[in-house]
Formats: sequence, C-alpha cells, structure tokens
Amino acid sequence: MKRLLSCYASDLQGISKEELKQAIATSEGRIILGETVVTAAPLLEGVSNAEVMASFGADLILLNEFDVFSKFINGFYPCDNPIAEIKRLTGRPVGINLEPVDRHAQVLDEKILISKGRQVNQESLEAAQALGVDFILLTGNPSTGVSLSAIKEGIQLAIEHFKGLVFAGKMHGAGLTEDIFAVDTLTDFVKSGADGILLPSPSTVPFATEDAALQASKAVKALGGLVIATIGTSQESADEATIRTLALANKRIGADIHHIGDGGYGRMPIPENILTLGLAIRGRRHTYFKMAQSILR
Repeated sequence: MKRLLSCYASDLQGISKEELKQAIATSEGRIILGETVVTAAPLLEGVSNAEVMASFGADLILLNEFDVFSKFINGFYPCDNPIAEIKRLTGRPVGINLEPVDRHAQVLDEKILISKGRQVNQESLEAAQALGVDFILLTGNPSTGVSLSAIKEGIQLAIEHFKGLVFAGKMHGAGLTEDIFAVDTLTDFVKSGADGILLPSPSTVPFATEDAALQASKAVKALGGLVIATIGTSQESADEATIRTLALANKRIGADIHHIGDGGYGRMPIPENILTLGLAIRGRRHTYFKMAQSILR
C-alpha cells in the first residue's frame, strides 16, 4: 500500500481499514483532515464543501452533523447514498462524527439534544457501514454532553458493528470539565480497540501545552495507535500565521493527521487555511500534487 500522501483516487478504491491505517502512518505526519458541517449552507453554491476542501489539499473528508438515517447534506443534489457520491466526486476517504452522549452528564451550559442518527448506537453504526463510511470519530460537539466514559463504551460498540477506522477522543470539552489529555484514558481507548485518538492541537484549548499533548501522543503511538491533532475551536478561521504555528506544533507532538475544523465561512475551514496548513506540514511539492491531481487518475 502506498502512503496516503502519494495516493491517487484509483489507489483508494476498495481500500481496507488496515491499508488505510498503514497509508496514513507511513505518510509521517503529513495528512490533512478537513471537516464540514453538512446541515449548513455550503460556502459556494453548486459545489459541496467536501469538493472545496479536497481541491485545497485535504486528504480526508469529515462530515459533521451527518445523520446516517436522513442522509441530509444542505445544498447537495438528491442521491441515494451521499457518502458514496462524495467519495466519487473527491477521490478521498470520507468519515463522519458519531457522538457517544452521556445521558447522566451535566453540561456547563444548555444541553443540545441530537438525533439518533448522529449518536453512537448499533443502528447508526450499521447504517454507516452500509453507506460505505471509511472512518468514524467518536467525539462530541459543543454542549452535547459527550463524556470520556461514554466514548469508551462507544468504542466497544463501534468495533462490533463497524468495519472502518475508529478514532476516539475530544477536540474540546463538549460541555463538560474533563482531563482530555489523560494518558491512561487515551491509551485505554486504544487498548479497547480504537485505531487512534483525538488530541486538541497545542494552544487550541486551555491547558493544551505541547508537553501534555506530546506525552499522550507518545503513549498512544507506542501501542500502535494513530494520533489526530485537532483544530476544533474556530481557530480554523484565524489568520494564516496562527495556522502555521498550530501546524508545526502538531508535527512536534508526533501527530499523524492534522484536523482542521468547521468553524469558518460556510461551516468549513477557511480554504486558504487548508492551503496554509498543507504548505507548513509538507511543502509545495506534496501540497500542489494533492490540489492538482484529477480524480480520474
């Protein structure tokens, strides 16, 4: 299997979970994961946010607020399987967030209730599998009450009913006060079957120091897990200098995947910031290769 950094769309046809994990790992910290909120109107009329993110260099596409039962994507043309269609249009692996809501958790502000098709349960996992989702992030949006203990339970359910990659962790508190850098918790996620974990990029949440992220990252990678460093605090719409700073910090902590979140215009990353992130972590040669390649290759 080629490294994902060097893959064409044809290389990803029928790729297995193990092959995708290896392709990410062998790219040595140069993979970009772009996220978009599918319930919001797209940035550009007539073009999906997934296509925009891919064209600016995203290697992986993440759909937030995607309900696996309604399959609604705002501004997208009607089709039976939008996951398969986005994969066809972009030539990229596509994932979704599913949220392990802790019904006993008391959030810091008003709790947001989400549909069953956005939560982790057997039916939603089986639906994601049927749609051809390549990877799932077990994480929480703001104020949904997703807890670390609920995430662990979600991992066990996910590996039973879903055959793609499973990542677990938090980009921010999701309305709760928890130590989202706790090494024991994050390594326990991998021991429970997760293929990798999420860590907030240094400087994106309070107490997100490089040292805390580095210790967690090292421990997870020692167990064979991948690390996603996340920019999920609307800093994806910050200035380009900030994006470069976050990108290089991600490299120093050993991140395999650089996530850039959905807090920009059109509820996707600022396109220029995807480009800036790419240039910082892999230079012009690999960035332009991703931007310029045809999905017909």
